[in-house]
Amino acid sequence: MRNTLGDLNNHLFMQIERLNDEELNGEQLLEELKRSKAIADVAGKIIENGKLVLDSQKFMDERPNTKSSVPKMLEG
Repeated sequence: MRNTLGDLNNHLFMQIERLNDEELNGEQLLEELKRSKAIADVAGKIIENGKLVLDSQKFMDERPNTKSSVPKMLEG
């Protein structure tokens, strides 16, 4: 697997470190804040998607009739 939630976590912490740079000011700080917002938005979508996958797997594990079909999108 190329990208993991661990990688996402590392990217988020790296962004926090960039925001913590006390030498950033003015336009540079505004650009870094925009980047942070974009990263946070994408990270949120990745986390939502991960939760959907996990919830789907839980559903599959708990369904009473394992012979029933699942939506094509959820097939492995």
